[in-house]
Amino acid sequence: MIKEIIAKAEVIIFCYFFMKDISLKDLLEAGCHFGHRKERWHPKAAKFIYQPREGIHIIDLVKTRDAIKSSAEFIKKLSEEGKVLLYVATKRQAKGVVTEAAKKAGIHYLTMRWIGGFFTNWEEVKKNIDKMNKMRAEQADGSWVKFPKHEQIKLSKHLKKLEIVYSGVAELKGIPDAVFIVDIRKEVSCVREAGRKGITTIAIVDTNSDPTPIDNYIPANDDAVGSIQLIVNYLTDAYMEGKKLLEKKEGKQAAKAAKAEEALKVEQVEKVEKVEKVKEEKEKPRPKADQPLADNKRGRPKKK
Repeated sequence: MIKEIIAKAEVIIFCYFFMKDISLKDLLEAGCHFGHRKERWHPKAAKFIYQPREGIHIIDLVKTRDAIKSSAEFIKKLSEEGKVLLYVATKRQAKGVVTEAAKKAGIHYLTMRWIGGFFTNWEEVKKNIDKMNKMRAEQADGSWVKFPKHEQIKLSKHLKKLEIVYSGVAELKGIPDAVFIVDIRKEVSCVREAGRKGITTIAIVDTNSDPTPIDNYIPANDDAVGSIQLIVNYLTDAYMEGKKLLEKKEGKQAAKAAKAEEALKVEQVEKVEKVEKVKEEKEKPRPKADQPLADNKRGRPKKK
């Protein structure tokens, strides 16, 4: 019981020191509050629109902050449980920011273009990923040296084409558990495929988009680089914190398993020693039987 309380206290202390706070001032300075023009709004976005100003809808930053925090908690828990997250952002303003953040945290990402059927036709997509990894390995170990120079150039060009699209998902083994999307209007195919496969969605949703299909939406400006960077970096930090907690948990489990294995080995050695001791006792020579008693000593009288 005491150990469980200490473990929970450690987690709370860890979260207190490593979880950053996000203020309304930070969101305001990043331009998260700017929506689209009134003519381009989506009626279902009304729930997070504060008011129109000079023909532009202003997003309620209190709702933005709450949504960022709840999404960060979800991503942190996802990471702590060892589940897989995918970043999808192919628009010009977002791809550089998302790629950098994903590489830092070891998150899978697609930032060049969305691959049709990535979720719904995963088996075929996985073949291309495997092909890219195989070509990388062959290039690294010198297997291409046997081919003529022009063939090697062709192979290199083909590998570069695959890497442009698939390099961010080279280590992905299966369909992810959740996907984070920047601009759901641009990534509408990703949203639809995620819905069909039951994949949890987190997304930045602007005033021109319908938030209904998204499980965890963050109302914010999805066009400004500052807005995207602030949100992406905050969620990425949450993922990294969850990853640290997972590594700590796995380290404790590994130490516990090693201790149990060592105790089992000691027990087995003791059993073997006990068996050998019993065997030695059995193999010891037994003492000789007593000699028969003489006639003049005690015993039955001799018959005459």
